Amino acid sequence: MDFGKLADKSLQGELLEVNEMKAVLNASDEQIPELVSAAFRVRHHYFGKRVQIHMLQNAKSGLCPEDCHYCSQSSVSEAPIERYPFLSKEQLVEGAKRAKEAGAVRYCIVNSGRGPTHKEIEQIAEAVKEIRAKVGINICCSLGLMSEDKIRSLKEVGVGRINHNLNTSREHHPEIVTTHTYDDRVATVESVKSAGVGTCSGGIIGMGESDDDIINLAITLRAMDIESIPINFLHSIPKTPFETKRQLTPQRCLKTLCLFRFVNPSKEIRVAGGREINLRSLQPLSLYPANSIFVNGYLTTPGQEASDAHRMIEDLGFELDQPAAI
Repeated sequence: MDFGKLADKSLQGELLEVNEMKAVLNASDEQIPELVSAAFRVRHHYFGKRVQIHMLQNAKSGLCPEDCHYCSQSSVSEAPIERYPFLSKEQLVEGAKRAKEAGAVRYCIVNSGRGPTHKEIEQIAEAVKEIRAKVGINICCSLGLMSEDKIRSLKEVGVGRINHNLNTSREHHPEIVTTHTYDDRVATVESVKSAGVGTCSGGIIGMGESDDDIINLAITLRAMDIESIPINFLHSIPKTPFETKRQLTPQRCLKTLCLFRFVNPSKEIRVAGGREINLRSLQPLSLYPANSIFVNGYLTTPGQEASDAHRMIEDLGFELDQPAAI
C-alpha cells in the first residue's frame, strides 16, 4: 500500500476505501515510519506543528449505575478508587486555574453517572460562570446522557463543547455496556449539535473490537461531522470486567491514530486515556497523526505531567497551541 496516496486522497476530501483502511490497521512494523509520515502530512496541512493540551476534572467520582465494563467508576467495578459526591464550585474553579497553569486550551468537567440531574446542571452552570469570569479558559463538559434543554442551559453560561463518546461501533457496543444503547449515545451527540454546541466524541480502542469495528467508528464520526475526536486506549484496571484485556501494542495504537487522521483529516484528533501505558516510549510519535493530548491524569488513573508533556512537544520541534481569547 502506498500510504502517500492515501494522504493525497484524504487531503482531497475523499473517504478511503475499506480495503485501504484495513491496510492502514494491518501495516507491518517496518511500514510504520512511512505510515506516520503520510498521516503527518495531513495533520500538518490543517494544524501545522501546533499541539493542544487539555485537562480533565472528575467532578463526581464513582457512584454510577451504568455497567460500562471498561470503567472503574461503573456499577460492576470493584476497583479501589476514590469515591466522592459533586465537588464544590470553589474546587472546580481551582481545577480550572491548574489547567490554565498547565497550558491547557480547554478544561474538561466530567461527571460520573447516567446523566446529570437538574441540580447538577445548576451547580455546573454556577461554576462555569465563575471560571469564565475569574480564569478565562475554554470549557468542555462530559456528563453522560443529556437532553437538548440541559445542553442549552450549559451553552448559555459559556460551555463551548460537550463530550459524549460513542466508544465503539454499533455492532460491538452491546459487548461493552448493557444499561444504555448505542442509539442513546448517538441521541446525546445529536442533541449537542441541535443546541449549537461544539461536538466532541471518540472511542476506546482495545476492548476486543475487530478492525471493522474501528473502521465503522471512524466512518461514523466522519458522517456525524464531529469536531473533536478523543482516541482512548484501554487502560485495563484491576477489578473491572475488562481487567484482563491487554491486547494493544504501541504500533497498533499508532496505526489506529493514523487511520482516524486519514478518515477525519481536518478534525482535532486527541490522544486520550491510556496513551502512557499503551504507547510507552513511542508516545512522541503519536503527535504526528494527532494534534492534541490530555495532561496531568485522567479520571481515576494518573497520566503524564504537564511539564513532561511540554518537554516532549518541544523536543519534537512542535509548539504549544495557545488558547483563543475568551
